[in-house]
Amino acid sequence: MNLAEQWKTLGSELPEGWGRAELRLELRDEGTAAEAAGLMGPAQPYRAKPTVLRFASALDGSALSPDNVVRLLRRLDNARIGGTLTLAGSGQAAIRVEPEVTPLAESWRRALAGLPADWSDLLCELELLSTDYIEPAAVLCIQMNPRRDGNRAALRFRAARQAGYGISPQMAGRCFERCDEADIRGSITVLRVLSDTKLVATQGPVWMLAGKTV
Repeated sequence: MNLAEQWKTLGSELPEGWGRAELRLELRDEGTAAEAAGLMGPAQPYRAKPTVLRFASALDGSALSPDNVVRLLRRLDNARIGGTLTLAGSGQAAIRVEPEVTPLAESWRRALAGLPADWSDLLCELELLSTDYIEPAAVLCIQMNPRRDGNRAALRFRAARQAGYGISPQMAGRCFERCDEADIRGSITVLRVLSDTKLVATQGPVWMLAGKTV
């Protein structure tokens, strides 16, 4: 049984209400350990022994989701890296009240409503509730040319109301509607705003943040 299938079997055997699973991957060949750790990079594995990698899966965003674990283990399967995956421990999910989350399209409309009537250029941030949302959100919002902010679960983008560098507010709204349809959750914040800018031999103004132009 390949590694991805082993995880699916283990997942089906986890107790009801589980929230976090600690996993142990014992590799058949010590010579594949470095490659396996590299392919499993997003899971942040550590080598407990020369042939053993330890990592976790969680439902609350504190570790990789079960679906993302499957995707990473398929990388090892495709690289013909074999091993045995076992459950080292599991914990119950914490009982918590889910906060009310505003749909992204509505969050964008509210952000625009609070701007001066003559705004022209924006620097904005889409802060996501889970790192699992980063890749699909970046794809669905590709027209924004989003950029990730360091290691945070956040994407930054520019918007322009009439001309210049940045996505139009209408197109941004359509991007966020697609994110809502994909059940991607987060919030939108306007970080910088300029009003009534005039373009003279340039595509638009720039901001300096942490020594970098954005």
